[in-house]
Amino acid sequence: MNYRITSTAYLGNALDRLGIPVMKPIGGHAVYIDAKAMLPHIDPLQYPGQALAIEMYRVGGIRTCEIGSVMFGRQPDGSEKASPMELVRMAIPRRVYTQSHIDYCIECLEEVNASKNELKGVKIDWEPPALRHFTAHFSPL
Repeated sequence: MNYRITSTAYLGNALDRLGIPVMKPIGGHAVYIDAKAMLPHIDPLQYPGQALAIEMYRVGGIRTCEIGSVMFGRQPDGSEKASPMELVRMAIPRRVYTQSHIDYCIECLEEVNASKNELKGVKIDWEPPALRHFTAHFSPL
């Protein structure tokens, strides 16, 4: 457990030093990137958290989870409302990742951060009636 907490802090502190906005204090199980602060040029209803998550996967195969307007934006009446926060969660499972895995993530995020101003939002092409953040289909804007 100590190794996991130390690895998570190491990742969060490294991203912070790169100028990537992370939520503080850094948690014991995950680092949360503030996509709204990192990508202010992307409108919340163009899903900056999802755009960042897609780019992290495209650049480095890093799987993350958007916690923002994709997850919470659809209202019961079918309308869309921007979430107050647009986060990307990088969870660190126990006994899975080595130091080199964490360093690889840092290197990939450094590359993503260098081209962040070129990132564009995404639109939802298809979504299920519930829990759209699990299986929605996206395309770039």
